Amino acid sequence: QHCVTRDVAQQHCVTRDVAQQHCVTRDKQWYQRRVRGYSLAQELGSAGSCMEEFQTMPMMQCSDGDVCSHGVRTDKSFWLANDKTPELPKPMNSLDEMMSYISRCNVCSGSSKIVARHSFTAEVPACPEDFHEIWNGYSYLMVTSSGASGGGQTLSSAGSCLEDFFLPTFIECLGRGTCAYYINNIDYWLAQTQSVQPGMWGMGNVYSGIATILDEGVARCSVCAKNVRMKHVNYFKN
Repeated sequence: QHCVTRDVAQQHCVTRDVAQQHCVTRDKQWYQRRVRGYSLAQELGSAGSCMEEFQTMPMMQCSDGDVCSHGVRTDKSFWLANDKTPELPKPMNSLDEMMSYISRCNVCSGSSKIVARHSFTAEVPACPEDFHEIWNGYSYLMVTSSGASGGGQTLSSAGSCLEDFFLPTFIECLGRGTCAYYINNIDYWLAQTQSVQPGMWGMGNVYSGIATILDEGVARCSVCAKNVRMKHVNYFKN
């Protein structure tokens, strides 16, 4: 589904209920929900990451000879998780069980430019001049898995600013039709700038516990929309 508007604000909600009001963009004056669906872990700021239907393997492999294969054992897809407590590393086999762990999303259309801004601190950054905030969150970069697989975000995109911080962030689904949280999946978030940088041979700064991670580790961000000035034209003027 394509929106014939100048820009799209993509919002992913870490909830199982897409109908909740907080999943709708707060700037109701300029944005309208066009699509609701399930959050596929490609560029989260793109409307294409909000799939209207969920399946464990939304793509297939095609090669020479007019042959395509779907659900190959080695295929992987990644989906944004929700706030439901994960069971590690228990695989999910039924479609209903898988869907209960997948984040929901909205695609919202409007008439203003959308940008993300990252502070590299524990403080939410102010929007640039002539912009206003439509939500704030935590600076998300990418997920990696075994076999050089995974996905990432463009840091200027709204998809790099997730409203909630949670671990693990993504669920991995396999071509054989199962999904699970795997221990070799690693999430990357932008870090706060430290006064003392980790040493070359050191183990770096370690933050244990969600409260410590939020206070000292992960950077904050805001998603900003350019202010729209209405122009009135008198078409009846001589």
